[in-house]
Parts: sequence; C-alpha cells; structure tokens
Amino acid sequence: MKTLMTCPCGEQIRGKDEDELVELTQAHLSAEHPGREYDRDQILFMAL
Repeated sequence: MKTLMTCPCGEQIRGKDEDELVELTQAHLSAEHPGREYDRDQILFMAL
C-alpha cells in the first residue's frame, strides 16, 4: 500500500491509506497548483 507522495514542489503528503493519500494530494494540487490535476492512478504511480 502506498501512503507517501512527494510533490515536485517538495511538499510531502502522507495518508493513512491510499484513499486518504489520493484525497490529500488532490487537495494539495487544488490549493497550491491550480489547474494541475492528477487522477488516482497517476497519483499512486508516483507515490511510495
């Protein structure tokens, strides 16, 4: 199970499970990188 994502901006995003990781990553993208969107598969591909 992947629970850690490092955004190219350097922000580390950690979730308790993959669902939370995807949710937190999408929230980070909306807040910090408007217009940049990744779907679940793309996020999990980049996550650890």
